[in-house]
Amino acid sequence: MASPLNVTQKLIQSHLVDGDMTPDKEIGIKIDQTLTQDATGTLVMLELEAMGIDRVKTDISVQYVDHNLLQTDFKNADDHIFLKSAAAHFGVWFSRPGNGVSHPVHMERFGVPGKTMVGSDSHTPAGGALGMLALGAGGLDVAFAMAGEPLYFKMPKVLGVKLTGKLPDWVSAKDVVLEMLRRYDVKGCRGMIVEYYGPGLDALRAMDRHVIANMGTELGATTTVFPSDKEVKSFLKSQEREDAWTELLPDEGATYDEHDEIILDDLVPLIACPSSPGNVVEVREVAGKPVHQVVLGSSANPGFRDFWVVSEIVKGKTANADVSFDVNPTSRQMIENLTDTDALKNLIHAGARFHQSGCMGCIGMGQAPATGKISLRTMPRNFPGRSGTLDDQVYLCSPETAAAAALTGKITDPRDLEDVYQMKYPTYAPAEKDIINTDLLIAPPENGHVIDIEKGPNIKAMPDADVLQDGYELPVLLKMGDNISTDEILKAGADVLPFRSNIPAISEWAFYVVDQSFSDRAKEAKEEYGGHVVVAGENYAQGSSREHAAIAPKYLGQVAVIAKSYARIGWQNLVNFGVLPLEFVNAEDYDKITQGDIIQLEGLKQSLKDRENVQLTNQTKNETYELTYTLSDRQVHIMLEGGVINYFKKKNVGEE
Repeated sequence: MASPLNVTQKLIQSHLVDGDMTPDKEIGIKIDQTLTQDATGTLVMLELEAMGIDRVKTDISVQYVDHNLLQTDFKNADDHIFLKSAAAHFGVWFSRPGNGVSHPVHMERFGVPGKTMVGSDSHTPAGGALGMLALGAGGLDVAFAMAGEPLYFKMPKVLGVKLTGKLPDWVSAKDVVLEMLRRYDVKGCRGMIVEYYGPGLDALRAMDRHVIANMGTELGATTTVFPSDKEVKSFLKSQEREDAWTELLPDEGATYDEHDEIILDDLVPLIACPSSPGNVVEVREVAGKPVHQVVLGSSANPGFRDFWVVSEIVKGKTANADVSFDVNPTSRQMIENLTDTDALKNLIHAGARFHQSGCMGCIGMGQAPATGKISLRTMPRNFPGRSGTLDDQVYLCSPETAAAAALTGKITDPRDLEDVYQMKYPTYAPAEKDIINTDLLIAPPENGHVIDIEKGPNIKAMPDADVLQDGYELPVLLKMGDNISTDEILKAGADVLPFRSNIPAISEWAFYVVDQSFSDRAKEAKEEYGGHVVVAGENYAQGSSREHAAIAPKYLGQVAVIAKSYARIGWQNLVNFGVLPLEFVNAEDYDKITQGDIIQLEGLKQSLKDRENVQLTNQTKNETYELTYTLSDRQVHIMLEGGVINYFKKKNVGEE
């Protein structure tokens, strides 16, 4: 008799095409759906073009425009036209600018329990709220999935988190995932899929689960999985898609590799302090600090309840005079539903500044906070400088905590509103049916391959990738610490995002948050030495899926990164673009290397072919360090070819 399976195991087993389900071993799974957004999708479309693909082979692929919405010049507008034409050409759905944030819109319109999805956005795991196996990845991995290739990754362990009880008043789903971050920080769930189960699920609606699954990425988790149960059925029914529902529950007696439990009754309002989602404390510990901005919205708190509860809290009141109270509605459909109740009126009356539907301040696309002032946000990340202000002080919180600060002008435990305003916690009851708006979704034509792809002057072809050499003599251009994020490697914001389809231009911003002189020094090193390396501590390249954090340094001559450990997507992106992700065998060797040292790597090709460790000679200090790597046989071939595009082309030529 087969062993009982948890939901994660069922999802992987039903899609497994390569490898076996042994933790830390590489597996390949069939992908049913893909999600791309405009900040990363531009490269995905260019990669499909470079690979010679005519039409995608997934069940459904959707291209969203939700990041690069500000049109301060021609660049973003040109990208929107390019993406619309490319989506039609390759057979991809297109979500027009203003339609909404990709993850909640996809959940409403396309998500299907039991299906697999990969997205070129690190918060794609939000789809796990429906009982999907939804993973974030770099654009190249998504492009290959769209071309019908398996998605490869290391089989994770499964962390089973049992939920019991129900949430108290003034505590919501954001506090659940902040509690997880308080326990595990930003790297404690690396190599794991987090699966929630237990009777506490009955108190969490589908969009509550979306909040938790979305920010599972901040835990370092491969993805987050929920079962598909009656709550998911109810959600799909409200979206007029009940026929897409199938039940998907853990078998009786199913087990997990790791275990944890959250008693929902015991949770209190929590907040993540600057400048990490893992820097979580109780709101009471930081209460009283003056606040100058509150931002409501983003993919992390996208549900109607999240906006409605704030509208009820601020009803009949006005935001504090020192606070910029910003609202980013999730979607065009969300605005219509808010308009159908008093919620929109309540928010506007309270002084809310309504913005267009999209990621906006979450990705630094406007809404940058003032110098040295605190900004409270219902968003998923607060990495240094991500907001657009280099010395930002961004706190992450629930809608309830955000509303309390908007009224009082200081960080306030929302439970205190009962005394300050003699207010009772608003009781939310969802409508049986939402207003549905699909007018800004464009289905792909049948004969899209005859449609020309339109490219503006800012859109450049993918640069060719250099093949790995057997030996190098290179400078260490940067020495960095732990938890370096992709926002620090390649910053977000309105000044950088428009160059996502122009690698030469965006490379000028590589490591700008860490060292503004980096790109100039990298060019000099490429001219003198042929390239460079950088050194980092634990969890290098955490955060977003942006493959630009690998491509831009590669374009500037980066040969390798030497780190204590890596975040999953960042590590995979380095491999995809032929940047060697090396790790210290002896962690103390990290302390011996200094920025500016000249290092030598020899016999790289043979070391990789023989699966042997790499020897690094520090010529400046006359020392030798041993380095290792965790590449599969397939990835070794990719590295030897200089990246996955070269590997794909050579593989296909061999098969013809």
